[in-house]
Amino acid sequence: MPPTGPRSEDECPPCGGITHPVELVRLTGMSKRIVVFGATGYTGELTARELVALGERPVLAGRRREALDELAAELGGLEVAVADVERQASIHALVEAGDVLISTVGPFNRWGGPAVRAATEAGAVYLDTNGESGFIAEVFEQHGLLARRTGAALIPSFGYDFVPGNLAGALAMEDTGHKAARIDLAYYLGKGAYLPWTMSSGTRATVAGALVENTYGYRHGRIVKERGARRVRKFDVDGRLRPGVSIGTLEQYTVPRLFPTVQEVTTYLGWFGSLSRFLQCASAVNAPLLAVPPMRRAARAAVRRWVKGSIGGPSTSTLDATESRFVAEAYDDRGRRLAQRQFRGPDGYRFTARLIARAAQVAMSSGVHDTGALGPIEAFGIDAIRTMCGESGLVPVESPVWAVS
Repeated sequence: MPPTGPRSEDECPPCGGITHPVELVRLTGMSKRIVVFGATGYTGELTARELVALGERPVLAGRRREALDELAAELGGLEVAVADVERQASIHALVEAGDVLISTVGPFNRWGGPAVRAATEAGAVYLDTNGESGFIAEVFEQHGLLARRTGAALIPSFGYDFVPGNLAGALAMEDTGHKAARIDLAYYLGKGAYLPWTMSSGTRATVAGALVENTYGYRHGRIVKERGARRVRKFDVDGRLRPGVSIGTLEQYTVPRLFPTVQEVTTYLGWFGSLSRFLQCASAVNAPLLAVPPMRRAARAAVRRWVKGSIGGPSTSTLDATESRFVAEAYDDRGRRLAQRQFRGPDGYRFTARLIARAAQVAMSSGVHDTGALGPIEAFGIDAIRTMCGESGLVPVESPVWAVS
């Protein structure tokens, strides 16, 4: 992926800050159906249940008819549709203009393409639960311009990955009067842990990608290639300094589009504690090896063996014992911290299901604000995102705010 800005000049000019948007015009109109693709997978089923709890009747889509029928009957006789990522026509048949397609089929780098292509060509609203940097880049770099032409709205990574960072970063920028030049974001577990064998396939892919795939950062006002875990830094979380490793996320594409003064965005994943430095060293050692095509192919094959679809996820007891923490810090061009925002929330899986279900419902009832590849605030506005996150369990944590005079 060549160095590029978050959005090409052909797509649209920067909005100049979220309090002064270009035009929040509802271009997609009223949606007709919500389709959950991957409904019998771990996150897909959680999402389907949340939608039903909200009073919606989504279409359940996936590969296995028997499993779909069983879940549909349990949830009140919902419509089902058999679709397979290896048969593109079956994905196209799921969605029409104005529909909302929720894709939970991961790993997205391997299996995400058919759903986003179908939504783009149909002119639909697309939401997904992806946390993989390569697929985020694909949505923005490869599909965004066509989506603007077809009237589709592509809104990737709408969950724990990576809506809280977008919200916290935007609020921190507002605290500075839109004057910050750098945003640092961090994702932590407040308590509990997802052990490797309890992670969903998408979570495994995110972790593995930090070691075996090139990712990206936002440096000097543009997207640049960067290895995963290249940077390590600590954040004050619940009174403790906790490390995190840098990863490519949605925020590198979306935050600068809202705030043109921002020249650097770094997101850190803080799941690994004392292993963070080890991951940084491993990433540095792996980088030259993975530049050799046979080694890169072997590493990706190993990841595919470890990262499988429909493997289930954490138990209810594990989810109940897990909390999330999110941090955003804004800095000026001299490296002085200007503002900080923190949030806490429930486990990432149920938070994601609640949040993406609410987003689909809002898209159904009110549409979205733009077309093309969008961040959450571009799609719905900061007030709606704040409301959705709050209803999904995200709570602000009191933290010092350094006001700008």
